[in-house]
Amino acid sequence: MSSRDNILNALRNNVCETYEKPDLTQIKPVVFDNPLEHFKLKATTTAGAKLIEMDTDENLDDIVRRAYPDAKIIASNLQGVTAQLNPDTVNEAQELAAADVGVIQGDFGVAENACVWIPQTMKEKAICFASEFLVILLDKKNIVNNMHEAYERVEASKDYFQQYKFGTFISGPSKTADIESALVYGAQAARGVTIVLV
Repeated sequence: MSSRDNILNALRNNVCETYEKPDLTQIKPVVFDNPLEHFKLKATTTAGAKLIEMDTDENLDDIVRRAYPDAKIIASNLQGVTAQLNPDTVNEAQELAAADVGVIQGDFGVAENACVWIPQTMKEKAICFASEFLVILLDKKNIVNNMHEAYERVEASKDYFQQYKFGTFISGPSKTADIESALVYGAQAARGVTIVLV
């Protein structure tokens, strides 16, 4: 018998009580009267993101420059963004670590927790995590109430995974307080996120 089997058997033999799994069909997901307004509130409070509502006559390039005036290297594959790095044409993902700002497209937002579904629509997904700051473009008509609806939407759309097999939810800047109970931004990904609602 292997060490792994010995450990698993020891755990099984020391189970004191077992419990039936709860009936999850009885749980009613939260639904909002105005999902967009709740998304905006959660994004700027709980998630810690900045929020910009784009007017029809505004230019995305100008919004990015206004939000991050000191940025020297912008990474994006979106039209309307003047970028120095393109995640579709870089030789290696590590090149995207030089980006001050990454600009990406979100598919839909979730009002419950202000996260945004980001399907991989670029060769190198490192843009989502290696950029110092992240700008997420999101259509304000694409807001669902809760994670139940979000996962149903992901499950229903197999198109997300045709070319690339990756997608992720992002809900604000990366932060942790694990080290000496000091809050640190940018520990695992972007240290600032701006959601641009169009």
